Amino acid sequence: MSTWIAFLRAVNVGKRQYPMAELRAALTAAGFEEVETHIQTGNVRVRTRLRSRERVAAALEAAMLADRGFEVPVVLLSPAELAQVVADADVVRAEHGDPAWRQYVELLASQPDAAAAALIEGGVPGARALVRERAVHLLYDVAFGEAKPPRAAVNRAFGVSTNRNLTVLRTLSEKWSR
Repeated sequence: MSTWIAFLRAVNVGKRQYPMAELRAALTAAGFEEVETHIQTGNVRVRTRLRSRERVAAALEAAMLADRGFEVPVVLLSPAELAQVVADADVVRAEHGDPAWRQYVELLASQPDAAAAALIEGGVPGARALVRERAVHLLYDVAFGEAKPPRAAVNRAFGVSTNRNLTVLRTLSEKWSR
């Protein structure tokens, strides 16, 4: 059995509501085991016999589409990858001396190539963006709610991605990366 942590993109926003109890039930019915969620923003831990990241992501997305009728893109990390994202975030914050409330992480479904990483690092208005593996560490100059979204080209360079604050990632890592 392998353990995966799925970060769901754009759930519980507008009409894309997905109560976490219903999500757990749908994923359990689809064959996933030990399904757990954390808060209402689409953070899910599952265990499965599937080994390939691509197959697990596809199975999760198919189960949610069948249950809800809308697509839910997934960014999938192993517990070790999540722990590394948090460790990298601590290094980034220490290097730049920013308070934690200004630090967010854009989790990427796939690692960007060098050109996309350079575009991302140079193109997020009001923030320093540092690419580390499949995560973009964003250090905002203002509160997240006041930040301007990145240019369309930067969004395209992200590919499938979803954003979490460092506090949530740290909590999930402590809870699920054992």
